[in-house]
Amino acid sequence: MRYSPSFLEEIRNRIPVSTVVGRRVSLKKAGKEWKGLSPFNAEKTPSFYVNDQKQFYHCFSSGKHGDIFTFLMETEGLSFPEAVERLANEAGIALPVSTREERETEVKRKTLYEVMELSAQYFEANLKTGVGAKAREYLERRGMGERIQKQFRIGYASPERYALRDFLASKGVPVEMMIETGMLVAAEDIKVPYDRFRERVMFPICDVRGRVIAFGGRTLSPDVPAKYLNSPDTPLFNKGHLLYNHHLARNAAHDRGTVIAVEGYVDVIALNAIGFANAVAPLGTALTENQLGLLWRMADEPILCFDGDKAGRRAAYRALDVALSTLSAGKSIRFALLPDGQDPDDVARSGGAEAFERIIAGAKPMVDMLWARETESGAYDTPERRAALEVRFREVVAGIRDETLKRFYRDEIRSRLNALNPYQQSYQKGRDNNRRYPGSNVGGYSSGGAKQGMKASPQLARSQLFIGGGSESPRESMIICAFTSHPELLQSMAEQFALLDFDAASARSIRSVLIDCVAQGEGYVTEDIIRNRLERTGLLTAFEHLKTRIHFGDKWVLDPFADKIRLEDALKQAITLHHRAHTLHKELRDAHRLLAEDESEENFARLVDLQNQILSLDGAEADIDKV
Repeated sequence: MRYSPSFLEEIRNRIPVSTVVGRRVSLKKAGKEWKGLSPFNAEKTPSFYVNDQKQFYHCFSSGKHGDIFTFLMETEGLSFPEAVERLANEAGIALPVSTREERETEVKRKTLYEVMELSAQYFEANLKTGVGAKAREYLERRGMGERIQKQFRIGYASPERYALRDFLASKGVPVEMMIETGMLVAAEDIKVPYDRFRERVMFPICDVRGRVIAFGGRTLSPDVPAKYLNSPDTPLFNKGHLLYNHHLARNAAHDRGTVIAVEGYVDVIALNAIGFANAVAPLGTALTENQLGLLWRMADEPILCFDGDKAGRRAAYRALDVALSTLSAGKSIRFALLPDGQDPDDVARSGGAEAFERIIAGAKPMVDMLWARETESGAYDTPERRAALEVRFREVVAGIRDETLKRFYRDEIRSRLNALNPYQQSYQKGRDNNRRYPGSNVGGYSSGGAKQGMKASPQLARSQLFIGGGSESPRESMIICAFTSHPELLQSMAEQFALLDFDAASARSIRSVLIDCVAQGEGYVTEDIIRNRLERTGLLTAFEHLKTRIHFGDKWVLDPFADKIRLEDALKQAITLHHRAHTLHKELRDAHRLLAEDESEENFARLVDLQNQILSLDGAEADIDKV
């Protein structure tokens, strides 16, 4: 059967050439393209190239060239219909039914394109006549001279109610087609359909092949409520599936290695005027998943540039949510936020290319934007507020589908959350100092006797809690290994487990895997499932090491037949002690600062009391470890 060009184009837009070719050819990134050994000839030096932006492959050794359909036909011997059917299924697109009605619809679509082209020509001609003088003045004032007007085919819709209708009628276009393309407004209570666009500067909207499929109009009348007006959705136009200027920006994006998405078509045109031909824009809607897919076809890290106001930040945050759910390794976005109250058009006219280049150079990665959004509402100076923040981050990061990316995001967020905790910062600083300067002053109390009369006892000086040892503590190891060996406890204690602050990186990483297993809701989580996950993530060796760090008296928690009630009680006690130890350590730091400010007997007594409490928690474990 015969497939329409629009149907084939939709498949090409959804499936990158590198995805299809990469199943048969080992491809490596080569600048803005991919390269590999020819699948058609035996060779040692790669001469086979794939370009996703231009949607083709080229083999220099054989001279073969084509798209995703021809590649399957060449390498697997499929017929064209077979190749189309396979790729349509992969893209999630239903095959068209070859009926007389379908064929008539395709013929009709061709006619609709012709109607839109006639409309564009009419608006362009209007701009050059006397009726378009006011529009030309506006465009000149906005920096859109003749060159820009010609490049973007800018036109003008006159104020008359039936001007375009009469023009199209003179070319033999039926009123029904004018309505179907959205050029006329019609309804049951409207006796005579009338022009949708009147007294507006007209910006044609094109598909990826450069055909006019819709319009955007900017009013010149201050009394009109809608400053900008877009065509409605039609058989040719779906605003959520297209980008303004996509057809012109593709080559520029390929050459520059990036694409810039701004909020409106006037912004796109303003950036083109100062040399940024790789700019595109959504069409009167928030960025959609389909539009993000188009951006990723043009560049691995598109830059989203939003206005510097509250509405601009909200748009950035909405785009962030769309991107998080569709991220994959190697694909991301960056955010360039403009000064408050400015849009790209303002920056282009006031500062030119240099000013905008500085803004693009300062574009923030996704994780920075995510952090800014979640922390902008207030201070996080209490455990309760930090805990609530962590829960929010955990929910957001759980929406990332790619497991590897999810793990890296979780680690990054954990690091930033720790930095919010004054205790954690102080503790980490002490740990770093000890690693660099063994035996040095820790929190003001030297294991080598820096302060006479305030020297830590030998037992306290050896305590991991006091010196911040940096290795896996027996208590942390016991908690991690108990939950790993008895995953049924995760279901009831996941919240407590997730909020624990572990010092060892291996403990934090394994904890993330365990929480993932629960959060994914894959039914009953078994020890085998967890071990397989640890093996896949390269953490199984770290887990086996943690088992060796458990005190001899606590080894029983590894027994798969251990008494569940006793085990749960032991875990609750260990978690309580873990929290208590961290609290005492913070209080010890505070006591040191107070004593440094006022060396009174009261402050010194408080310090000694805290030392003794720490010893009661940590010293006993040290004694057990000697057994």
